[in-house]
Amino acid sequence: MAVRFLAYEVADLCLGKPPLRSLSASATVADALAAVKSSDENCISVWSCDHKRINRECVCVGKVCMVDIICYLCREEHLGSPALALKAPVSVLLSKFKGLVRRVDPSSSLLEAIDLILQGAQNLVVPIKSNSRRKQLPKASSSPSITPTFHNGQEFCWLTQEDVIRFLLSSIGLFSPIPTLSIDTLGIITHKFMVVGYDSPASSAIPAISLSLLDQTSVAVVDERGVLIGEISPSTLASCDETVAAAIMTLSTGELLAYIDCGGPPEEIIRVVEERLKEKNLESVLEELVNNSGNSSSSDEELPSPTTPLSRPGWYSRSSSYSSRMVRRAEAIVCHPWSSLVAVMIQAIAHRVNYVWVIEDDTTVVGIVTFANMLEVFRENLESMI
Repeated sequence: MAVRFLAYEVADLCLGKPPLRSLSASATVADALAAVKSSDENCISVWSCDHKRINRECVCVGKVCMVDIICYLCREEHLGSPALALKAPVSVLLSKFKGLVRRVDPSSSLLEAIDLILQGAQNLVVPIKSNSRRKQLPKASSSPSITPTFHNGQEFCWLTQEDVIRFLLSSIGLFSPIPTLSIDTLGIITHKFMVVGYDSPASSAIPAISLSLLDQTSVAVVDERGVLIGEISPSTLASCDETVAAAIMTLSTGELLAYIDCGGPPEEIIRVVEERLKEKNLESVLEELVNNSGNSSSSDEELPSPTTPLSRPGWYSRSSSYSSRMVRRAEAIVCHPWSSLVAVMIQAIAHRVNYVWVIEDDTTVVGIVTFANMLEVFRENLESMI
């Protein structure tokens, strides 16, 4: 059974995965914003294609998501004119860290995929085998910068840490008794994590939010005793629209938690944002962002329903199939040091996160356990099967 498991290839993990939507490297931040808001995925792949060459070389140079755009708009130099900032090239959003996106062959082994993830890859770009999917032309986009999913005659899909963990969970019995051991016993609790105070300005969390996006984790929000109150996570911010940048720059961390919680910001919080922007002579910022948010849909089918108020900032609707995805709350997902590995895996997968916070009985946060931590354990065990 172990030998059969080790024979699995990357292609086996990609069965049924949807093809990537891609954005040209020549696109603007505004193009990226429109693409993210109309996509069913949290991030959009960015491709550099040189079709003047004989081999028509196409390379995935990175990915962008809503949190990249939000952190970009929160920069001090962009607060005065966010509309102008959106005209910048999409390259300003791409991470300077190399290797976050790696292309792999469908025939690559499961071990090779895990090794790449442990080396820092967040997304593996995998060609979809032509015989596994009906060939058809992708739907044309109204934006010339949102390119077809075909590159060099092939479609591609993402393979993520979550995909690998789900696959391992489906054969969890092979790793007995490791899955029943506690995360503390296995030594996979990371005690260094990003944290911000509940009463601190939300703007002070921007560097930590950027790092959490890089680490695929989150930012813990704690009180003065270290008690975990909530979190500011990329997956929660991914469900907000670009107007949340104004909230981050004006609210406290605690107020921001209420702003980004499930269902959209309360009207009284929106009024607080407007008042504080006015105090800073930045009252035009929210108006610019709201106007942009209302005009960023790329097709008629992606427009909000007639019952959705266009003037309300902070939340947006994706395409019709977005309803199948989970909208995250600001409430943190937690476990204890004595929680078993398999229990934590199930928790994370159920809530569509790459991590779970570790707390003590008094709810003080002591660490975080991530998919990468878990994969290290499975990688070591898989090595012993060879």
